[in-house]
Amino acid sequence: MLMRCMAGTVLLAGARTLAFRPPSTIWGVKVAGQAAMRRQVGSPVRSSSTMKLKTGIVGMPNVGKSTLFNAVTEAQGAMCANYPFATIEPNIGVVEVPDGRLKVLAEINKSVKTVPSTLDFYDIAGLVKGASKGEGLGNQFLANIRECDAIVHVVRCFEDPDIIHVEGSVDPVRDIDIINIELALADMAQVEKRLQKVAKDKKATASEKTGLAKLLKVLEEGKPVRTVELTEEEAKDTAYLGLLTAKKVIYACNVADSDLADGNAMVDGVRKFAEEEGARVVIVSAQVESELVDLDGEDKQEFLESLGVSEETCGLRALVKEAYTALGLQTYFTSGETETKAWTIYAGWTAPKAAGVIHSDFERGFIRAEAIKYEDLVNCGSEKAAKEKGLLRSEGKEYVVQEGDVLHFRFNVSK
Repeated sequence: MLMRCMAGTVLLAGARTLAFRPPSTIWGVKVAGQAAMRRQVGSPVRSSSTMKLKTGIVGMPNVGKSTLFNAVTEAQGAMCANYPFATIEPNIGVVEVPDGRLKVLAEINKSVKTVPSTLDFYDIAGLVKGASKGEGLGNQFLANIRECDAIVHVVRCFEDPDIIHVEGSVDPVRDIDIINIELALADMAQVEKRLQKVAKDKKATASEKTGLAKLLKVLEEGKPVRTVELTEEEAKDTAYLGLLTAKKVIYACNVADSDLADGNAMVDGVRKFAEEEGARVVIVSAQVESELVDLDGEDKQEFLESLGVSEETCGLRALVKEAYTALGLQTYFTSGETETKAWTIYAGWTAPKAAGVIHSDFERGFIRAEAIKYEDLVNCGSEKAAKEKGLLRSEGKEYVVQEGDVLHFRFNVSK
C-alpha cells in the first residue's frame, strides 16, 4: 500500500489503524556518519519517537530562577520568596520556540492553525555550597538536574540590599564556581565508584574503562566532562552515568532593567568565564519579563523600546533559542490547509529519522521525501511555482534534513 502523507493530517485510531486526508491537502535515526563520528560525553541520543526534551533552570537561592521561570512559561505557578529553598519540587512549564517562519508558511498555504515547536523548562530549587554532600537538600536537587538535557544557569548580576544572598554578597563568577564545583564533585564520586566496580567486573568493556578514565582525569583537573571527546563506543558505554557536568549550559545573567540592553561589569565577568568554558551567555531581566507577561501589542513594544531592546532580541526569546541551539536541535516544517507545524529533530538526522517524529510508520515504511527550502518556497510563493522552477527535490533515505526544510513524506506501510 503506497501512501503519500502530509504531517498534521494523521488521525490515530488504535495501534495500527491510520487514516489520511487526500493528497490534495499539501505540505502537511541512524545518525549520519555514526560509525566514524566522535561524540562529546552527555550528547543526547534519542529515538525519533522521544523528542520530549527537558531544560533545567538552576542557580543559587534568590537569584531570580522562579521569577524567570514564571515569565518564561507565562504561568505564575512557581513560588517566589525572599528566602532559600522556597522551591522544593521542580515546577514544570512548556515553552514555545519562537519562529516567525510558521506564520509565513501558514499564510502561503492558508493553514487553519499553526503549531510551534516546544521545550520543557524545569524550575529546580537553589543549590548551595555542600550540595554534593547533601547540604540544602542537595541530593534531591542534583537528581532533578540529572534528568535534564540542558541547564540554564541563572546568575545574579544586580545589587539589591533587600534581596538576601546566601553568600552575603553578589559575585556571579564565584556563584558559578560554587555550583560547578558541587556538580563536579558529585560526578567525580560517581565515576570513582564505577571505576572501582569495573576493575572487578569481567564483563565490563574496554571502552567503558577507557571512557571512565578520561572522565575522571578531566574532573580531577576541575573541568566539566562536556569538554571531553570520547569515541562512539566510549560515549555509548558511559552514557548511563548521566553526569551533571556533561549537560550543555547557558548562563543567564539576571540584571536590573537598566542593564538589559548592554549588561554591566558583572555580566562581562560571566562572559569571560563562559568563553573559556565554551558556554553561551544570555542577558535577561526576570523582573522585566514578569512585567511583560501582562502587556500586549503596542504597550509591550513601547515598554521594551524604553529599555533599549526589541521583542526579537529580548531576554526570553534569546534564552529559548539558545536552549534550542545548545541541545543541537533544528526545525523542519510541514504545511498545508489543515495546519502548519514545526517539527523538532537533531541536526544530522536523515529523512527517515525525521519522518519518524511524526509517526514510527513513516520511518519504517519510508520511500522518499519531497523537500523545498523554506526560502525557495517563500520566494516562489507556492509549491506549484517552486516545482515549476525545479526547486522541489525528491530525496532518498540518505538525505540529511536541513534547517528550515519544508517536507512531504512518501511511505509504504506493509502488514
